[in-house]
Amino acid sequence: MAVEEEKVQPGAAAETQADASMAEAEVAAQGEPNPFEGASQAASSAPASPAGAGGDLTSLLEDARSKADDHWDQLLRTRAEMENLRRRHASELEKAHKYALDSFVKELLGVRDSLELALEAARLESADLAKLREGTDLTLKQLADVMTRFGVERLDPLGEPFNPEYHQAITIQPRPDLAPNSVATVIQKGYVLNGRLVRPAMVIVSSAA
Repeated sequence: MAVEEEKVQPGAAAETQADASMAEAEVAAQGEPNPFEGASQAASSAPASPAGAGGDLTSLLEDARSKADDHWDQLLRTRAEMENLRRRHASELEKAHKYALDSFVKELLGVRDSLELALEAARLESADLAKLREGTDLTLKQLADVMTRFGVERLDPLGEPFNPEYHQAITIQPRPDLAPNSVATVIQKGYVLNGRLVRPAMVIVSSAA
């Protein structure tokens, strides 16, 4: 007699990602033994008390077991919800890190547009040098405004006392017109972001003649 092969039915539709995460967490938690189950079963199998008290004791044990099972179920659900919350926070944190510069980039797009227009104007044979300079100044001002809005400040310490926390000295130059250990020349300007140094200003420091 031929043996009929069992046909495997296709699985149900996949759950949503959030439901799947909760299901996984619940299954993982349900894999743990219920610590109340063994104790309640042992208590229910204990010898019966004298007549009259056995019924009350059994009722109390059943009630305690029901409450223990309910508390265990609530614990499993709470753990699953906490795991889903942790995963959601991790996902939101990753997105925040990934798109933290979104607003800054949008502001920079206008600066780039201005630079591209200035470059196109400079390539014309009839380019007006005065207008190009004016446009470049306006573009630099636009860039400075964007950087200021996002907490970026420029360090231009010409004539100020040398500060090793924000300045990087590349050489010393005798300057009788300046106090010793002052910034005589700024080779490259520095920048700070919300008070934190991003790039020190490269300077030449004055010395006594």
